[in-house]
Parts: sequence; C-alpha cells; structure tokens
Amino acid sequence: MIKPGSFSARKSLFISFLFILIIAGFQNSGYATNSILNDTVGFNEYRGKVVDSKTRKPLEFATLLVNETNISTITNSQGNFLLKVPKKYTNHRVTVSFLGYTSKVIGLSDFDKDNTIVRLETYIEELSEVKINVKDATSLVQEMLKRKGDNYYNDDLKMTSFYRETIKKRRTYVSLSEAVVEIYKQPYTTDRNDILKIYKARKSTDYNKLDTVAFKLRGGPFNTLYIDIMKNTAMLFDEDMVDVYDFTFDNSTKIDNRLIHVVNFKQKRFVTDPLFYGKLYIDAQTLALTNAKFSLNLENKQKASRFFIIKKPKDADVLPIEAYYQVEYREKDGKWYFGYSRVQLGFKIDWAKKWFNTIYYTTIEMAVTDWKKSDASQLPKPKDRLKPSVIMSDNTSGFKDPEFWGAYNVIEPDKPIESAIEKIQRKLKRN
Repeated sequence: MIKPGSFSARKSLFISFLFILIIAGFQNSGYATNSILNDTVGFNEYRGKVVDSKTRKPLEFATLLVNETNISTITNSQGNFLLKVPKKYTNHRVTVSFLGYTSKVIGLSDFDKDNTIVRLETYIEELSEVKINVKDATSLVQEMLKRKGDNYYNDDLKMTSFYRETIKKRRTYVSLSEAVVEIYKQPYTTDRNDILKIYKARKSTDYNKLDTVAFKLRGGPFNTLYIDIMKNTAMLFDEDMVDVYDFTFDNSTKIDNRLIHVVNFKQKRFVTDPLFYGKLYIDAQTLALTNAKFSLNLENKQKASRFFIIKKPKDADVLPIEAYYQVEYREKDGKWYFGYSRVQLGFKIDWAKKWFNTIYYTTIEMAVTDWKKSDASQLPKPKDRLKPSVIMSDNTSGFKDPEFWGAYNVIEPDKPIESAIEKIQRKLKRN
C-alpha cells in the first residue's frame, strides 16, 4: 500500500527549487565576501583533454585524481580539464578514470602543462553475462542501501569544492555564477545535515536579455548536495520504493577497473505522481553506489511544475521541459564519498498576452577538489553558514580579476561560457 502524500513530502525537499521573480522585486546581498587571493605561487597548472582512444570523442566528466592525495578535478562537457597541483607533489602520478573505460595512470612529469591529451580505451571484456550473487535487481538495491554504513565515510569531512551555476535563455548565456565552497560533510550514518560556507564567489547577469522576468535559482550549492542520494537516501529510495519503482538489470560495465552492476529503475505504471527513472551503478565487490544518472518523469508537466516553481508572474504559465540529475562517488581506502553532482533543468514560459514563449535552461554542478577529516570544533559559526534558501548574490562579481581563483581547482569552462565571460569582461572595461 502506497502511503498517501509520502512522495510529495519527500519531493518538496528534493527537487531543485526555482524562483521566477520580477527583476525590480528582488535584491540579495551580504552572504559572501569577495576574497581576491594571488595564491598561485607553489602550484603547477596542467591543461588538457580526455578522449576516447579510437573515436577521439571527448569524455565529459572524467575524473582526474592525484594519487596519494585527495586532490582531484573533472573534465567539462568538451572533455577539457585544468588541474592545479602543489609543486611538492611534482613526482606524483594521476589516475584518469571514466565509466566504461580502462583507467590510466600518468606521472605528472609526463604531462604537457599546456595541452595533454589523455586517451582512454573502452573496457572490451564481455560483461553482460557476469553472474550476480543476488536473486533480482530489487534485492541488489536493497542490499546496497543496507551497506551504507559499511561503504561510506562515517567521519566528519571538510571538503573544498568548486560550484558553477549557469542560466541560458534558449542558447544564450544570461547569468553565470561560480564559487569556491567549503562543505562540512556529516557522516553518512547520521541525520545531521551537511553545512556549507562560501569561501569566495563571483557572478554576472545580463538582465537586458531576461525580458521582464528574472529567472533565479534558489538553493545554490545546496541543490547539488541534495542529490547525494546515499546521504539523503529517503529523498529517492525509502521504505516504499518497492511499491512505486520497478528495478531491472542492464549490462554490466567497469569504472576504475572495477566491475559495476547497472540497474535500471522507473516508476510503476499505476503510479500517477511524477517520479524518477534512470540508472544506478553499483560496485560488484562492495555493493556501494558509485554513480547514479536519472531524470524526472515529465509526462504530466502541470503536476511536475508544482514541485519547482515557488513564485511566477500571474500572466505566465511555467512548465518544466527537462529535469536531469547526476551524482558520482569516489573511493579511498575502501570507503566512498561524494565527489561530483550535476543538475540540468529546462523551463518554458508561456505568456497569456504574447504570441511567443520563452525557454530557459539552468545547469548547476559541484565537484569536490580536495578534502580532509575534521571534527565538530571546526564547523563555521551559524552567521557564516550558507542558507538553503540562498540565491547567488547579484552583487558578487569577480570575472574581471584573472587571479580570482588562485590555486583552487575548477571545472574548465566550456567555449560558450568562455565567450560569455569575455563579453562580461568587455562590459566591465567599458564601465
């Protein structure tokens, strides 16, 4: 028996919250300081690209991890990366990995600092016939959830992360936000919420291209943490998941040269509330969730829109057209931890008195670039903590400063984002 309203209550906490506000009606400031640090001394920068060895196709969101450290970065949607490493680690090696490919280990001394091409080979072993030691896909997912305490870090962790938020009006970028975020990650076996603090941030919005409405994302970096589904398990899979989801096996694959079971899930036909569908990637040895890629069922757009839109103009109908989520975990010393997440949302605004509609897309992503164990004494003061209701401040600007990020690892911007940043810089110079 499905519990009435159980999904709706869970969903209201889970899905990324969006604001659609009249521009003149909102102003936000004061939560982050603009620290400009020239802290690149003592670091080497390595740029390059990760591609398929045969097709030369870029591999987006491949992971680069400096061995024997917690330093990492991730490639962008064009396969490009920028890796900043302290000079004391010059003799270390880097592991490059991507789902379905054989990982490669490369010495930093072998990197070309300006343009290293890393070619990964697909894992060619036939994995579809691998025997699975559980009777069905549902049992595998249930066992995965039971082993959370054994498989994931139960220490307090302080993570340094890079966050990016973009908003496009159709194909044109109209808002860019980036931040270095400190995550105070709480143990996976507790109900304590993760705590965030913005270390430094920058933003620019071209309101001339936003018509009469500002499309604003509420929650900022919190949205990327909400989809850490092993920390926030009940938001996607709780005790009634067997009643609302069907689970089936897909062909197995590999990541970091480890065998991975792939499980498809989708809502049962008789379930009318919009639920999720996608794939779970489960480590065959430990039964830990390593990756998850899923989308929201948007067949009933009117129903789905109620979970997204907090405020909108009276003469507009706002409907979701895309809702995609992705989360990745990394492993060290036999324990897994949150490493990367991404949310892609699309909305169409139909105006009552206009012949045309407006389409907006927003992408938010956060990558953990370094971490260490911590304790409760290191938590930031309540006044310094980021609020879950935050909207990245319009007053936070730093695109004009080339040294803004110093030695922090960031996700290399795509070419369209680079063009948008250049336009922002030219506008700042004119002003």
